Amino acid sequence: MSARRWATGLGATGVLVATGSWVAWPATDVDARLWGEVRPVIEARLVADSAGTGYPYRGARWFCRAEALDLDEHDGLVRAGVNTLCVQYGTREGALVECSGAAIPQVVRLERDTDGTYHVTSREEPPDGEGYGDWLNAHFSRTAEPSTADSLDAAPLRSAARTHFALPANARVRDC
Repeated sequence: MSARRWATGLGATGVLVATGSWVAWPATDVDARLWGEVRPVIEARLVADSAGTGYPYRGARWFCRAEALDLDEHDGLVRAGVNTLCVQYGTREGALVECSGAAIPQVVRLERDTDGTYHVTSREEPPDGEGYGDWLNAHFSRTAEPSTADSLDAAPLRSAARTHFALPANARVRDC
C-alpha cells in the first residue's frame, strides 16, 4: 500500500487527498471569482469518481473538498492545481464512521460551456511508487506544492457528513 493512497482502515483521523499544480504562484494569488465557479464542479467530480470505491459499508458516502494551489484560465479552458480531501463516511449507533480514503495530488482541467458553467475534461494524478516524485516536480512549482494527507483538515468534511446523516454536531467519529 502506498503512503499516498489507501482503500480501507483509515482510522478516525485518516483522510483522502488529491492535489495538482501548474503555475508558479501561491494559492493566495488564485482568482477568487474563478475558484468560486470551478471549485464545486471539481468537488462534485471527485465525489462522483469516488463512488463505488472504498470500503463496502452500507449507506456510506464520499465527501470531498478542494483547495486551490494554482488556477489559470485561457479562452474558457481552466487548469487547476488542487489539494483535495475526500473521505468515505457512514453511520453506526449514532456515530460517524470513517471508512476509506486516499491522498492523491491532481491537476484538473475544465472547460466553460456555452451557458457559462464549467465541466471537468480531465484529471491527472501521479503514478504509485516510482515516478511519483518526478510527476510532482513536473506538475507543481516550489511555491504551489501539494499538501500531505496529514496537513489537510478533515473537520469540514466531518461536519458535512454529520449534517448529511442528521447526526449531532458533536457525534463521535469511529473507525469502519
